[in-house]
Amino acid sequence: MVNSVHAPVRPDEPVSFRQYWLAEAIRLRESQWGPLQDSHEIRRARALGKNFAHRLLLRAHFLGQREGMDATLQQWLHGARLALLVMLAVAVLAGTTAAAGALGDGNRQVNLVIALAALLGLNTLTFLFWLLGTVLPTGNARTLLGDMWLWLTQKLARGPQAVLMPRALAGMLSRHRALRPLLGAISHGLWSIVLFAMLLTLLALLSARRYTFSWETTLLSPDAFVHFTRILGWLPQKLGFSVPPEAIIRASDGLQSLPDTAHAQWSGWLLGCLVCYGLAPRLIALAGTVIAARRRIQRLRLDPNMPGYIELRDRLDPVSTAGDIDAPAPRTIPGVEAQGIGPEAPHTGQVIVGLELGRDQAWPPTATALDSQITDMGVIDDRRQRRQLLDALDTRPPIRLLLVCDGHQTPDRGSVNLIRELAATAQHTRVLLLTYPDNRPSRPERLATWSKHLKQAGLAPQDICFDTQQALQWLAQLSAEQPFADGAH
Repeated sequence: MVNSVHAPVRPDEPVSFRQYWLAEAIRLRESQWGPLQDSHEIRRARALGKNFAHRLLLRAHFLGQREGMDATLQQWLHGARLALLVMLAVAVLAGTTAAAGALGDGNRQVNLVIALAALLGLNTLTFLFWLLGTVLPTGNARTLLGDMWLWLTQKLARGPQAVLMPRALAGMLSRHRALRPLLGAISHGLWSIVLFAMLLTLLALLSARRYTFSWETTLLSPDAFVHFTRILGWLPQKLGFSVPPEAIIRASDGLQSLPDTAHAQWSGWLLGCLVCYGLAPRLIALAGTVIAARRRIQRLRLDPNMPGYIELRDRLDPVSTAGDIDAPAPRTIPGVEAQGIGPEAPHTGQVIVGLELGRDQAWPPTATALDSQITDMGVIDDRRQRRQLLDALDTRPPIRLLLVCDGHQTPDRGSVNLIRELAATAQHTRVLLLTYPDNRPSRPERLATWSKHLKQAGLAPQDICFDTQQALQWLAQLSAEQPFADGAH
């Protein structure tokens, strides 16, 4: 079946982030692989759009539906979520493993310096690099985990069009300065999961096992370690974490036996350092990047002056537009004239149109007058009339449309594409294939070729007619009680 072009597309609805993203993907595709055939989508966008930028988005929406790029975008989003879930699972595993490795198996003393470095070393280093890139005006605030997420998502994507999605996303967000905070939010979120897993693992292990803590040094004096412990313990102590007194710090050289309360104080100091210098800065940075990314994404706007968009201005926002068909191809038929179609023609019910009929074929294809409810659009022969007909039907779509073709002409791609576009404007469409009215022999192979091409264009077998009277009866029998019966498109 041929889907109606008048699906519920609301021009008054707010533009979503995905619409901007799809428009950018369409722009990238056309810049790389050449412009798409979009005459039908241009007409729909002009009919529904409020301004040039909105028509660009509508055009991209319609092309995305036709080319399957909206489905590709949805698949890419599923891949992005899957990649993020995989990275979250790896983050939990990494945090748990790092915490267990920092404490060991409990059979030997835990070196406090080495344990603290194992818990916070890599996190602190990456956080400082991100902070430096954010503060410096020429710095690069891109994050390793954010870039890894993009890379993994691209690996999960399939098909040539899927490659365009991350490029379109990155380009669009970069122009609005939203890519850095978005990737930063992903990175800080993953690091927060790592540190939270570390914290839970430390709490579980310290609750289930007995650990002894000590510091060891060859070059430094005990005073240096006392200052180091007090400096790092100042903020955790303000937040309620325990910090060993100076006597316990000096005695924790691994050569003296300490009471269990001393090891409990060292456990509190280690947990406090993890929370204050690991988890808390990441959570603050996560909140800041999420807020910045949301604000900048909400200010997203399409730039109609970009290459790929500006070339469409004359077509989407013309100075003047063509009106309805006011003079279809004339026919000299005794007693019968093709009805002129002006702006007032009520072509919203039943419409009949002839497509490239021979001069020897009468129009309309009936010896009697057409039903008064049927609008005769005449015979369409040239490109200008095609465009005007499509504009007219797009503006006021018919409920039933009968397309009349010469069944003994060879169907070409242009004719089939025109039939597809015309059928898409109507709720119900049928094609009547005329045969010779006299006794000339028919050519069934041509009719079979027509049927094959029309089925490929989306028409159902019952919508391909060979009997003129039957087709005209179908067109005239529009019932208000059953408007969608019989061959909806």
